[in-house]
Amino acid sequence: MAQNTNEAGLVDVTDGTDRAEATPADGRVAVVTGAGSGIGRAVAQELIAAGWHVVLAGRRPEPLDETARQFGHLGTGGPTVVPVPTDVTRPDEVDALFSAVRDRFGRLDLLFNNAGTFGRPGPLEDLAYEDWRAVVDVNLTGSFLCAQAAFRTMKEQDPQGGRIINNGSISAHVPRPHSIAYTATKHAMTGLTKSLSLDGRPYRIACGQIDIGNAATEMTGRMQTGILQANGQTAVEPVMDAADVARTVRHMASLPLEANVQFATVLATNMPYIGRG
Repeated sequence: MAQNTNEAGLVDVTDGTDRAEATPADGRVAVVTGAGSGIGRAVAQELIAAGWHVVLAGRRPEPLDETARQFGHLGTGGPTVVPVPTDVTRPDEVDALFSAVRDRFGRLDLLFNNAGTFGRPGPLEDLAYEDWRAVVDVNLTGSFLCAQAAFRTMKEQDPQGGRIINNGSISAHVPRPHSIAYTATKHAMTGLTKSLSLDGRPYRIACGQIDIGNAATEMTGRMQTGILQANGQTAVEPVMDAADVARTVRHMASLPLEANVQFATVLATNMPYIGRG
């Protein structure tokens, strides 16, 4: 698989054919944050296979490049896969990400706002300010900055419009023990989703949220070895394949802008959610 640097300074990953020359007419354009692992990587794979051009955003270059190497050959119609290392907590880097998307493709059809962190679990009274701030900066401020930049792009482009899908969590509904920073930010994500949906109406910008429970990723590894429950006991929890989440995101993304999945919940069937606690 060949890597070619384009005029925008980005890397197009191709399989040695002329796919790097693909144009937006060959497929819609998506940005996936947190694309170096877990749900972000699974969603990127699903979108690429469906023919989307996908810009992979994440803090670490190496996992982004690995995602591109694994899946850049998928799909029909020659999708282009572009890794762009980005720290979503830094406004300048977020602006540079979406400027690069406009320079390369001329438009944006989808943002999957996925980058997030659980943070350091522990008793509320012991949570350090720095640990609180780190979770808020990534999960809430980072999501806002990416949504704002995507919104501006979608509002200004011709034809106008696009879709934003926020990665919430079942913690947007019910908390786990020792998760106040994560839970607070995921509740705030729901407010972000609703405001984006309302403010996007005049500009054909749709926004929905997917609330995920126990997808098998690096972040949920401890659920398979035992995690603290609301009753004070430790228990192993069921998990599901992240590909099942990715297929749901693809369905949400494939709808015409006249239709929107406002909220979707996808979870391991037998995990403690209904009746949690």
